[in-house]
Amino acid sequence: MANITLFHKDYCPYCKAAKALLDKLDWRYKEIEVSDDQDAFNNMVELSGGRRTVPQLFINDQHIGGFDDFQAYVKKLGKLKRA
Repeated sequence: MANITLFHKDYCPYCKAAKALLDKLDWRYKEIEVSDDQDAFNNMVELSGGRRTVPQLFINDQHIGGFDDFQAYVKKLGKLKRA
């Protein structure tokens, strides 16, 4: 099972879409809410190479990117696989 981390804000529609896709894939993931946590937000920015938008998704410590990047990643898999 892969180690998946999703940095998000609760009110973000792209974050909700990323969670929905993760749930559809039945992939377990750790959520880090960054709305009111400056340290978590700063950590996300550092880990993502300067990206300040949410969501930011990591699989096994590899930065995948935002929601569009994640959709492309899933499409590249060619079929729904367990992470």
